[in-house]
Amino acid sequence: MSDAAGDRLFADPELDWQSVSPALVTERRLPVAVLALLGLGLVVGGVVARLSGNGAGWPLVVLGLVVLAVAALLWWVVVPRVVAAWRYAEREQDLLVSRGRLQRRLSVVPYGRMQVIEVSANPVSRRLGIATVMLVTASAATDARIPGLPTDVAQRLRDRLAAKGEAAAAGL
Repeated sequence: MSDAAGDRLFADPELDWQSVSPALVTERRLPVAVLALLGLGLVVGGVVARLSGNGAGWPLVVLGLVVLAVAALLWWVVVPRVVAAWRYAEREQDLLVSRGRLQRRLSVVPYGRMQVIEVSANPVSRRLGIATVMLVTASAATDARIPGLPTDVAQRLRDRLAAKGEAAAAGL
């Protein structure tokens, strides 16, 4: 399968794909900031240990620098690319959710199969004005969630999905 065919499978250009909010990048960077602080603490601890005459200082400095390098890679490259991979599209009979860079995933959720539409936001998400919309279906394996939607978009999506789900269920 060519790359163009693979791209079409996970993000059909004929559909109106919606992206998530850039605020999700900020939320996903917070654990990376904690990792960077850990690396900085290791560097400082290693320098202090070395200055106090303890020979174990250099390994701590090297480990701290490695942790800082990993944190920088995550901060500047990985997190923005992973967030940019999240998108969703509403079709007449179902909702498509596409995500992933290395392992791409596409979830197709028929409106008639939706049982619960859950909107959630942790304290950081609320502060950033974003929420996650999660769809629960009869299948336990369904992982249809859309993180990082602006709260007003999440509310409108929830209402549209609920209306489409009721209309699809009425035909049963």
